[in-house]
Amino acid sequence: MQPLQLGEISAPNRVFMAPLTRSRATDPDGVPTELMAQYYAQRASAGLIVSEATNISEVARGYAWTPGIYTSEQVARWRVVTDAVHEAGGRIVCQLWHTGRVSHESLHPGSATVSSSAQECNQCQAYVNVDGVGQRAPATPPRALSVSEIETTIADYATASSNAIEAGFDGVEVHSANGYLLQQFISPNVNDRDDSYGGEVANRVRFTLAAVDASIGAVGAGRVGLRISPLFPFNGIDDPDPGPAYRLIATEISHRGLAFLHIADTATMAPNAVSSMPEILALMAGSATVPVVLNGAYDATRARDDIASGAADAVAFGRAFLANPDLPRRLAEDLELNKPNPKTFYGGAEEGYTDYPFWPDE
Repeated sequence: MQPLQLGEISAPNRVFMAPLTRSRATDPDGVPTELMAQYYAQRASAGLIVSEATNISEVARGYAWTPGIYTSEQVARWRVVTDAVHEAGGRIVCQLWHTGRVSHESLHPGSATVSSSAQECNQCQAYVNVDGVGQRAPATPPRALSVSEIETTIADYATASSNAIEAGFDGVEVHSANGYLLQQFISPNVNDRDDSYGGEVANRVRFTLAAVDASIGAVGAGRVGLRISPLFPFNGIDDPDPGPAYRLIATEISHRGLAFLHIADTATMAPNAVSSMPEILALMAGSATVPVVLNGAYDATRARDDIASGAADAVAFGRAFLANPDLPRRLAEDLELNKPNPKTFYGGAEEGYTDYPFWPDE
């Protein structure tokens, strides 16, 4: 339960809450709800909460019932959430999200689905609202962003960062993982551009670093984190040699003095998967000199070992935090954990969201 300084953010412990899409915002407005405020406040004992992925613009949307941070109403309602977290003694940053080609045109009427290139993704599915019922839908084939549109999107990251601070967040995390827009530029099997955003490694990471720089310009490096998933095997991502790109990203954000680098082992999303974190850490080869947060099917023993070895400064828990609002206490005292209910992960109301019990006091 040791504290940790992340740039301008002081974390009281090293058990972080990972970003978890829960689909409880309004739709299509993407406005946070009172129920979301209760959910996050319940988990305020985390060293740091990374919010669910939050859309930076309407065209960024790939899933119904997900929140945004681009309208005044969204900002005002996020303030209710962050106030609740702070009143409970917590810290929370806003994860900034653009889904790129993992989207459907019905989620942003009049605006095309976009990506690094006009490559259709047969693996990609959006989540759409059909008469009030959530349904998976094949992603709409994208068109490639123009350079001017990339510049507009970079500006969206700056605006979203400023909005997040106005909404009371302690900082932001730029989402460059899970096969979404920024990773679609990094991965050479998706990015076939021949301009300054495609081809060699330095060009393919340019968009991610520009988004980071936009956020830094808006709120300062000490309130900006970055999430990456170097060995991501879903959403059509198939990078045969990710090491050079991700080591360059880690080196560059270290030069910028970012608050933290959040590295996700997303292979653990698959049933019965084996952790690939050892391979990820070998691939990164100590290239980050900022605080490192690791995430991916951790238990208490693995977390303690990786923090003790110096591989991680903190560990972010997802499904365990979803089902255990008092997770730091349970891990510290070796208490039994509630089991998460996958049927209630996305959408719905209180069930499987705010009704998981705290450990009873004697």
